[in-house]
Amino acid sequence: MAFDASTLLTLTIALAAASALYLAVEWRSVRESSLLCWSLGFAIISIGSSLALLRSSGYLFIGIWFANGGLITAHWLFLLGVARFTETRLSRAWLLAVPIWLGMLLLPGWPLWSKTLLVVQSLLIALFTLQASWLLRPHGKSLGVGAAQLRVILLLHGLFYLCKTLPALVSGTLIDLAAFRGLIIQVSLVEGAMAIMLIALSMTGTVRNRREERIERLAARDPLTALYNRRALEVRAPHVFATVAAGNPGALLLIDIDHFKLVNDYHGHAAGDRLLVALSEMIRALLPERAIAARLGGDEFVILLGGASRGQIEALAAALRQQFQHAAAQTCATPQAVTLSIGANLFDRPPASLAALLEQGDVLLYASKRSGRNSLQLVDGSRSTA
Repeated sequence: MAFDASTLLTLTIALAAASALYLAVEWRSVRESSLLCWSLGFAIISIGSSLALLRSSGYLFIGIWFANGGLITAHWLFLLGVARFTETRLSRAWLLAVPIWLGMLLLPGWPLWSKTLLVVQSLLIALFTLQASWLLRPHGKSLGVGAAQLRVILLLHGLFYLCKTLPALVSGTLIDLAAFRGLIIQVSLVEGAMAIMLIALSMTGTVRNRREERIERLAARDPLTALYNRRALEVRAPHVFATVAAGNPGALLLIDIDHFKLVNDYHGHAAGDRLLVALSEMIRALLPERAIAARLGGDEFVILLGGASRGQIEALAAALRQQFQHAAAQTCATPQAVTLSIGANLFDRPPASLAALLEQGDVLLYASKRSGRNSLQLVDGSRSTA
């Protein structure tokens, strides 16, 4: 089957330009640097493919060297974009492609320069693309569905360019870069047009998935302390309640800072915010496995845990109170000690609702405050005490 190289190049120009524009528009709304790198890469492919059309007019230096150099540069930008996306620092060794390609300028008089040029170009593109695919591997954390798709497409694209070098090394293979002749070149044009569409869509999906995940995380987190907010607590609480049984009690600890207003009055709201962050870090450090911590608002925090015992709750509350009182005294001295009051409820059957459990905790919390503050009020509703 014969392919019209000019038609395929025109299609490539249009697809690459559309991809560059599409990713640039996405970048304006998301401001992910990876999108900018990818957009620039597709723009260069569009320009390079336009220059490649000049070969038929006899402008071989521009139509071959500049066009193919642009293709290599574009794939280097794809790699840079993936590195930005995965927060990976690239070695300066990846810049060696520039002197390698410039060195190819010395070869036009060589009898096998078309084959040599194709092999070097293909190896460089394969190297960049396969490295980009490697950077997108999960390595302990998921990068999203879009990233997984992009990884596979880049892997196949890189393997194609790697395989493209093998027929070029076979004696007698027809490769004429000046006239776009030879089966390898024709297949490359088809693969390139298809790859542009798939890579562009996967790149957009990759960043979009990350953006949605970030929005979801932000919606579930308190902006100051990064603990869960009340909405996220309500979503996750049923999972804890489902594990509660007679031999596996659950517990809720409602925590409030005593005399917190004095911190703001004497040291300013910035100091108050720092103290809230410090308490959240203490809670996070002492949090048992499979427990949930949230900031309900103001200076009120909650810890919800399964597989709890009376001794575990008392030890957790004592550690929190001791660490917090010491930190508050060191950083925010006030006429009255800034401490913690805690109301805790131990239960061995799922509560009617989180709201009902919080209401019980609220009663215990204020009982702690009425009894002199800086204390734990615990009601053990389980049938097996520890």
